[in-house]
Amino acid sequence: MQFRIGEGWDVHALVPGRKLIIGGIEIPHSMGLLGHSDADVLLHAITDALLGGAALGDIGRHFPDTDPEFKGADSLKLLVEAARRVRATGLEIGNIDSTVIAQAPKLAPHIGAMCACIAQALGLALDQVNVKAKTAEKLGPVGQLQAMEARAAVLLFRPA
Repeated sequence: MQFRIGEGWDVHALVPGRKLIIGGIEIPHSMGLLGHSDADVLLHAITDALLGGAALGDIGRHFPDTDPEFKGADSLKLLVEAARRVRATGLEIGNIDSTVIAQAPKLAPHIGAMCACIAQALGLALDQVNVKAKTAEKLGPVGQLQAMEARAAVLLFRPA
């Protein structure tokens, strides 16, 4: 059995006038994330981890922000398509571990819904998806409420 590890990272600026969508879940907040798509920082990090683990490049290669087709795109649909492309190489998803770094709002009440949304979209069991939330301890752009970051690691395997 062949194992592969993928790592992903993303960051988006916080701005007024946009919905805040993280992990496919809309979260009530006075600001949202700026981006060409819906700017779901968590799903973008997971998408990058999946594509990277399969040596398929990154999210920008598959869904470029210069392509009008992806303007306002639902990042959950991009994640599902990335997973389809990974599975087309013969790899399967073992598990996903991820972290969202945000000073505010508190994400803990939404983590269960995020995990369920991601698991359902990818056809995984709930115990194959983990989302953690951290603050930046008021340091840097995230700590100063200017941005949010996310990181993700995935284990891919080729069934024997």
